[in-house]
Amino acid sequence: MKKLVLTVAIAATSIFAANAQADSDLVQLGVKGGVNFANLTGDDIGDTESRTSFHAGFVAEVPYSERFSMQGEVMYSGQGFDINNSGQDNFLDNDDNIEYQLDYIQVPIMAKYYVVEGLSVLAGPQIGFKINEEIDYQPNSDAGDINIEDTSLPEAEDIEFSVVGGLEYKFDNGFFVQGRYIYGVSKLLKESDVFGDPSVHNSVIQAGVGFMF
Repeated sequence: MKKLVLTVAIAATSIFAANAQADSDLVQLGVKGGVNFANLTGDDIGDTESRTSFHAGFVAEVPYSERFSMQGEVMYSGQGFDINNSGQDNFLDNDDNIEYQLDYIQVPIMAKYYVVEGLSVLAGPQIGFKINEEIDYQPNSDAGDINIEDTSLPEAEDIEFSVVGGLEYKFDNGFFVQGRYIYGVSKLLKESDVFGDPSVHNSVIQAGVGFMF
């Protein structure tokens, strides 16, 4: 945990220190949040449904010209996937959805280009730090949590690398709306004796709103 906090702190400091290369009077800080539609993809994953969760965190935008900026974020992101168990007999003795919950602290660093005033495209790398991994067969209550360590399923890697791309529109009053897609490029799951070295990746669609102070 100490290494996680230190790494996030270094990443966040790097974002804000970048204003030494820009006009510090124009650096903007903000907050954001929204909905996640998360799933897993790859050759070694079967049919799954997206898990609906949320993301929330902090934003810093450092402008280098009228049209080009760098944007960094530190945020919580709920990911994983959903298994619809309706109609399947005796699976965990439950008829509700079953969630594989895989949650991260995500730190994206993105180039941001304003196509026209207010409208921008964003793209860049992202590093994610796993903070929770479990199966929940009662996702609408506080019960039903099963640790991955207590099953034969492979665990997710503690650190994940992704690529991010999206669109954002910022209003004159500081509010903004955005949508983006995140794809995990690094191996998601650890190698195991039962499942070998599976080819599985995170896949997340995000829609959110925020405010720049």
